[in-house]
Amino acid sequence: MALKKTSGQAIKRSQTTGGRNPKIPLVSRIVDNAKDVYTKIDKNQKPTMSTPIRSLANVKYIPKKGHFEMLGKTKKRTLTVGTVKTFAQTLKMMALSKELIETEDMATKREAYYISKNWGKAGFDEQPESDTIMDDIEAMFGVNREQLKFVPEEKGGDVAGRLFVIDRDGQGRKLKIDCTKFGSGAYSIPVEVEQLQFESKAKFILAIETAGMFQRLVKYDYWDKTNCILVSMGGVPTRAARRFIRRLSDELKIPVYAFVDGDPYGYFNIYRTLKVGSGNAVHLNEFFCVPQSTFLGVTPQDIKDYDLPTHPLKEVDIKRAKDALKNDPFVKHHKPWQAAINQMLKMGVRVEQQAFAKHGLDFVVNDYLPAKLKSPSKFLP
Repeated sequence: MALKKTSGQAIKRSQTTGGRNPKIPLVSRIVDNAKDVYTKIDKNQKPTMSTPIRSLANVKYIPKKGHFEMLGKTKKRTLTVGTVKTFAQTLKMMALSKELIETEDMATKREAYYISKNWGKAGFDEQPESDTIMDDIEAMFGVNREQLKFVPEEKGGDVAGRLFVIDRDGQGRKLKIDCTKFGSGAYSIPVEVEQLQFESKAKFILAIETAGMFQRLVKYDYWDKTNCILVSMGGVPTRAARRFIRRLSDELKIPVYAFVDGDPYGYFNIYRTLKVGSGNAVHLNEFFCVPQSTFLGVTPQDIKDYDLPTHPLKEVDIKRAKDALKNDPFVKHHKPWQAAINQMLKMGVRVEQQAFAKHGLDFVVNDYLPAKLKSPSKFLP
């Protein structure tokens, strides 16, 4: 098997330079931003901070590129009595990032929250507050939080199947990891995946929402039967999981099929995020989405075709579905998704991956997936 060379140069350049302005290192940009605030205060002027609005209201779907892009709307925060704490917290978080970059260290999001307890009145009361400030800084500089040296607590996901991952240990020695040799377990995607290289002759990647279904397929050696790579997303896929899947697909030149629950959360929060990105991280979607992925199931039509047990749609499901039809640029672009959502709303039910167990624990492996994979062209876009 030939070693596939990395194609992650674009994001590597961004990590080196600090994103939107490739001529200015990220540390210098942080310093310049802080100096601007200081200078304006020193001149009795009111400093401002502008960050892109991170929501679907500020994105457009670009079919040719296959991901969401920002429209350009921003929110401007002016230093006042009411915003002074947020200003201080933002500057302190920027200072922490600068220190971590210069010392080649890192901090988890949770650690950053606890570090703020040393900031006096600028400290955060709850972690969601520090996470929001961190996301604002990320968007402000057009970089990802890993470049700022903040890493998530959660792991990236699990992998099993016909794939060799080439990594390095703490001493820089090359490691070749065989993802078929974990028994009933799996290889865990690391938080940082740009340094990885791959070898594989797999035919496709199956990205799976639930850990339970992933374990079911691992138990039945599904990857061996079909020559594929299984990736457990564990719910909404982390950035590391999305970047890992994206790099795999790009470099191995193989398709990605998504297998998630048949409900609005699975369709929009999980699959749509995997394929085209999210409004919250629109400035990073170019690198962290997987445009070549398609939706294998579970679809509303599967409920009829396979006589699956269901649950009634909750109010939140109905609201999420109707909102997608009205406001989601991705859904508005794809008529097959509009038809599927309307079918689900008409049926008034949702379905889980595990519902196939009604027909036997091996039904997914021996019946459902083989039947689906005969016609990938019929998958939802």
